[in-house]
Amino acid sequence: MNQSTSKLLHVGDSDFDIAVLNSPEPVMVDFWAEWCGPCKAIAPTMEALATEYAGRARVAKVDIDSNQQIAMKFGIRSIPTVMVFHKGQVVDTIIGARPKGDYSGSLDRALG
Repeated sequence: MNQSTSKLLHVGDSDFDIAVLNSPEPVMVDFWAEWCGPCKAIAPTMEALATEYAGRARVAKVDIDSNQQIAMKFGIRSIPTVMVFHKGQVVDTIIGARPKGDYSGSLDRALG
């Protein structure tokens, strides 16, 4: 699932429920695609958050081109869309590329 030292999870249709919905900690999910410029722009932010929140929250990426069932299930219409899940529920949604503070603030709220 993970690349070398990256704390970032790469999840898809087959393991989304286990990795995200059944996670004991909040999970920030970045819905992205290879062709999406703004998605590439926020990728370093997602990597940084995965490291900063390790042990308290998870950060995952879902490639919507390869995992269309999940994208449809959550109504992803534009990317990047970042959703925060906690206890199996969507607790926050951020659409479009935003400053890092917007994402960390969303995770902090989910952590309570």
